[in-house]
Amino acid sequence: MRVKIHHEGTNILIALLLLVAAINVPLWLWVPPISIAIVSTAIWGVLYLLVVNFFRSPRRRFRGDPINAVVSSVDGKVVAIEEVYEPEVLKCRCIQLSVFMSIVNVHANWFPVDGEVTLVKHHKGRFMAAYLPKSSTENERSTVEIVTKHGQRILMRQIAGAVARRIVTYATPGVEASIEDHMGFIKFGSRVDLYLPLGTDIYVNIGDKTIGGVTQVGLLHPEIKQSSL
Repeated sequence: MRVKIHHEGTNILIALLLLVAAINVPLWLWVPPISIAIVSTAIWGVLYLLVVNFFRSPRRRFRGDPINAVVSSVDGKVVAIEEVYEPEVLKCRCIQLSVFMSIVNVHANWFPVDGEVTLVKHHKGRFMAAYLPKSSTENERSTVEIVTKHGQRILMRQIAGAVARRIVTYATPGVEASIEDHMGFIKFGSRVDLYLPLGTDIYVNIGDKTIGGVTQVGLLHPEIKQSSL
């Protein structure tokens, strides 16, 4: 998989590079002993590489059968798989599958299914740790509904965490969703919840690691109809 820098990080990386230069060039030129410049440059160099690593954007392709497949939207660890009632959009019982992203994970977000985007809604909220269950309903978040060609409604929710303060959502209503396309980005640690129809086969367990756009986490069954309550 080839890797590039995500465009969400371009300005941040340029600004950080200028800051690193502004701090360390004077140390090399005018501040003795030279060990101060060496230590400072090493520390800032490691910090810069960590930020570069955070904004990496691998080019990925799902190798499985895309028909009815549910693919992980993000890199991270599965922290929740449970039957819940989704009250905001779907208004029915469904399977919630949540993946937590640490600061070292890729933070680009992929569409989990093929279909059409029918709703995009941003919710203001708190910035609790994203691994906490309450973060799904109380944190700053963005909700995207996708309807598959068989009429199944899939909900994807981007959730900000204690450090992540900016959610970027590229999806807009009417846009075609593809599991190979980015639907957004969350900066510096976060979580993504998927709400899937009851009866969906789930292929992962709590604690499993996922790769966005690559790991198949479930299989939809179009013959099972959803019902709102």
